[in-house]
Amino acid sequence: MTPADTKTAHYKSDLRRLTAAVGVALVLFGVLLLAVVAFAGWSANRTSLVRERQLVENALDESVSRVLDQQKAIAWWDDAVSNVQARPMDREWVDTNIGLYFYETYSHDEVIIVDQHNRPVYATVDGEFSDVAEAYAKHRTVFDMIVAEARNGAGGNLRDRDQIFSQSQGNYQALLGASFGRWSGHIMRVDGVPAVVAAISIVPNIDAGLLRGREPHLLLSVVKIDEAFVGGVGASLLIPDLAVSASAAPDSGRVVEAFVADDGAPLGQISWTPRKPGQLLLVIILPLVALGVIGVGMLTWSMIARLKRASVDLADREEHSRHQALHDALSGLPNRHHFADRLQQGLDHMVQTRNGLRVNVAYIDVDRFKDVNDTLGHQAGDALIMAVAKRLRGAIGVGDFLARFGGDEFAVMHVGDEKSALELGERMTKSFEENFDLYGQSIRMTASIGMARAPEHGDTPHDLMRNADIALYQAKGKGRDRAMFFCAEMAAEVEQRRKIEVDLIEALARQELTLHYQPLIASATNRIKGAEALLRWRHPTRGDISPGIFVPVAEEAGLMPALGAFVLARAFSEAKKWPDIEVSINLSPVQFRHMDLIGLLAGLLAEHDLDPGRIVLEVTEGVLLESSDRNRQVLEEIRALGFKLALDDFGTGYSSMRYLCDFRFDKIKIDRAFVSRVDERKRALTIIQSVVTLGRGLGMDIVAEGVETEAEAAVMRLIGVSELQGFYFSRAVPAADFDGLLERFNRSAPELPAPEAKPALRRARAASARG
Repeated sequence: MTPADTKTAHYKSDLRRLTAAVGVALVLFGVLLLAVVAFAGWSANRTSLVRERQLVENALDESVSRVLDQQKAIAWWDDAVSNVQARPMDREWVDTNIGLYFYETYSHDEVIIVDQHNRPVYATVDGEFSDVAEAYAKHRTVFDMIVAEARNGAGGNLRDRDQIFSQSQGNYQALLGASFGRWSGHIMRVDGVPAVVAAISIVPNIDAGLLRGREPHLLLSVVKIDEAFVGGVGASLLIPDLAVSASAAPDSGRVVEAFVADDGAPLGQISWTPRKPGQLLLVIILPLVALGVIGVGMLTWSMIARLKRASVDLADREEHSRHQALHDALSGLPNRHHFADRLQQGLDHMVQTRNGLRVNVAYIDVDRFKDVNDTLGHQAGDALIMAVAKRLRGAIGVGDFLARFGGDEFAVMHVGDEKSALELGERMTKSFEENFDLYGQSIRMTASIGMARAPEHGDTPHDLMRNADIALYQAKGKGRDRAMFFCAEMAAEVEQRRKIEVDLIEALARQELTLHYQPLIASATNRIKGAEALLRWRHPTRGDISPGIFVPVAEEAGLMPALGAFVLARAFSEAKKWPDIEVSINLSPVQFRHMDLIGLLAGLLAEHDLDPGRIVLEVTEGVLLESSDRNRQVLEEIRALGFKLALDDFGTGYSSMRYLCDFRFDKIKIDRAFVSRVDERKRALTIIQSVVTLGRGLGMDIVAEGVETEAEAAVMRLIGVSELQGFYFSRAVPAADFDGLLERFNRSAPELPAPEAKPALRRARAASARG
């Protein structure tokens, strides 16, 4: 036999052994699988039966507690105590409110009242007045056990069934004392049939003195567990054929359980048809699995023949998966993980070669990318990302490594000196100078770039990217559209912001923040009409910290919900001091996204009992720019609560007339950028006149912010601005000083100047006429 034949024989032998092993494995697997399915079906049926048994038992317990609940509605009542203890007893009252009431309302078959000496004093059977002694004596043995337990507590001879009722009455019993609110409820044998027998003390619900130190009377009820009763229990459990009988006929499809009274007396049998969720597995799935095992065995032989081809396909898929794991699906660029690996390789090579070249990283963020997504849609955003990736590919050098980090963030690794790194940053910045064409629209975009260099700024990927991110943040803070290298001062500033964040958290916890109020002056009367609440922070060691410093820190740290809630609560509390003026409060876009703003406002209204029409909630265009259904709904609910709404800083952002059509505002606040030196700027005056005309036409008041001179105030009055706000009238003052400001200003409010009295006003008139 040649070596080739030997090899073939060995191959055939190996194949036979493999086939035999696969056959045995399939048989064992098939037997195991069939056993698992069969066990799962049997186990499901058994678990369902156990659960149904527990449900039936719980439903019977609940029926006892339900009878006690029905009794309690009358028994724990001052009028019941008075009329039951009266001698002679007011039978008409007792018939109407107890005997007939329980029979007609709750179908109590027997109702008996026993006095403090456990003597029966009243009884009805099937809604008819009955001989008291006879009615009690008929079931004395059962009644005595129930009454004794109601008087003295459970003695352990009867099974507990009133746990649900007992748990629900804990607070009531603790309030009234141990001698009040006693009860007992059980399932017993009455007239040869099962019945709920319950007793509850008749005690006052308000005037505890009605008992005069005596033991209370007891109200006894008997509710027979008849066909209607059992049908109701079965319906509540979705067991329509639940039945109680003296003896159940043999039925292989029904479950039969012994029904025993709480004192151990036999009551018959309770039976039902159980659900069998496992039947599907046993009747249908199991045969199908058997057929499947046979089919799998047949398919296995064909699978062996395809193993080689499948191996090749698997290798190809693995290669594709590796590529996908290391690259961004949208842009095709390497992803964050791939970039970190390549950066680590570059750092290791730099340490090994020591050739004087440095590893530089650039962290790129597309400025205002979110605006494109919000206004043009996510498809336009994806198109922009692909276009940016193409531009950056053209800007980097041959040896540079470009990756997309996610969202609108990119990163570049560049090996070279500081000069070549700066040139790379300049090329990437210039690559954004040409407008982007997105679905027929020409969009001007910019990018901010933060750069860091190893080893000066870190010798690990984490440190380099962190410092590049700090530099990126600084580039954005300097106005965007630029590249900046990391420096130690940037790290110090980040540390300073971190300290502010920590101190701000502590200041919120210690209630160190305060509100100052700047008055809003009515143009028509020159009196204070309202005040805007402005947040202030006086640090224990650093003194006053500007909101322009700590508010951005709060936004980045996620503290705006807590900060906004504090401002609202404090402003509502202090607004009660000035019932005749409006109080304006600024709302952050974060409050719309990350807190239950409506619930907070409604709670503050209820807590402080304020007229919501006195509160003006100011929102910026940032809230409207998102234009989400949720923001729209929140604004509508704010208005429904009765608050007024103002559009703040109108004209500084993406001001659109659409906002004024889509959202109903009570006020428009013109930003100070238009108001400043308006008496000398014709274009600003024309814009304000247009806003005033539009706002008045839509029924809105117009507020001018940043009024700092008499001339600006005069011009604003002339063109019809409703309210004025600015340093010309007053700076923001603490709440404690605002009372005095309000009194002094309104008492000595100067008369409005005549149009001819001031040169600035005449200039404004002339400018208005020319406009």
